[in-house]
Amino acid sequence: MAYTTAEGRRQLLEDFAAAIDALGVALAALGAAYEVLDERTADRMEEELFRPVQAAAGRARRAHSTFASRYGLPAGEFAAGSAGPPSLGARGFLDRAVEAVAEADDALAELQDSMLPVEVGDPELRAALAEVRGLVGDVRVRARELVRTLGR
Repeated sequence: MAYTTAEGRRQLLEDFAAAIDALGVALAALGAAYEVLDERTADRMEEELFRPVQAAAGRARRAHSTFASRYGLPAGEFAAGSAGPPSLGARGFLDRAVEAVAEADDALAELQDSMLPVEVGDPELRAALAEVRGLVGDVRVRARELVRTLGR
């Protein structure tokens, strides 16, 4: 399917925004998990999960905004993520966060594979996509390790 450069850039920003929104859900769920975990586990979760996801979300938002500004497109409005109901508990919140991170990573991978960042993007955006994926790349593994130790 043929598209104009402007259409491609708008599509790229829309797809990127979906990944950023998923990272917002992950942050909300990790924040909720922090509140119900014991202090030691909460500190570990913050260091190993929350900080990388927070850094990825911040980097992604900056890249989105900068790209939009460079090409005179509207900047994204990102939805505040929902942690889910309190009945999820720590394990449920962590599971929700992992699912959201996986959704964001999959969306970013699909965006990279689409070639839109090459065809209508620029080197800075491509670097940002790779950086964001790198920041969340091992969150799933770290979360699995953390969940295994809950209640011990």
